[in-house]
Amino acid sequence: MSSLLYIFLLLAVFISHRGVTTEAAVEPVKDINGKSLLTGVNYYILPVIRGRGGGLTMSNLKTETCPTSVIQDQFEVSQGLPVKFSPYDKSRTIPVSTDVNIKFSPTSIWELANFDETTKQWFISTCGVEGNPGQKTVDNWFKIDKFEKDYKIRFCPTVCNFCKVICRDVGVFVQDGKRRLALSDVPLKVMFKRAY
Repeated sequence: MSSLLYIFLLLAVFISHRGVTTEAAVEPVKDINGKSLLTGVNYYILPVIRGRGGGLTMSNLKTETCPTSVIQDQFEVSQGLPVKFSPYDKSRTIPVSTDVNIKFSPTSIWELANFDETTKQWFISTCGVEGNPGQKTVDNWFKIDKFEKDYKIRFCPTVCNFCKVICRDVGVFVQDGKRRLALSDVPLKVMFKRAY
């Protein structure tokens, strides 16, 4: 009986140790060359599915209080504008499912804009603020999640423990010929290409 108990305890320790090791491992987001995305390095965000537009960029739309929206370029051959990622924890690599700021430039940080009553959409704009994780900046944090064999961008910030947030994927909403990024039930499947 004691040898059976010993085997059971050994098995329990092995399983619990294995679970801790798996949970502690952080998977980095990879670019199209299989290299980890790095903080502060320029990357193009490109669609995986071709034929519906190019990379991500900005556009001024007259109806907005914030001067620019994040859109998908209408031309498939366009790579769009490069972005940089800044994780909330200031790590060197960008881990999967970690809160990050996404920015086209130091003054063009992605943000979830106010709900648009006309279109009934939550659009992505570039009026955010970099850093300072918390209640005042909760709309400026996005995640890069695995999606099938590729990635998707998701709005589901965890930088504020007591804030109520919407958790949805970022997809495309076509408005007046512009492919605007907005919260969606259909995510835009993306890949990342380093800009040299």
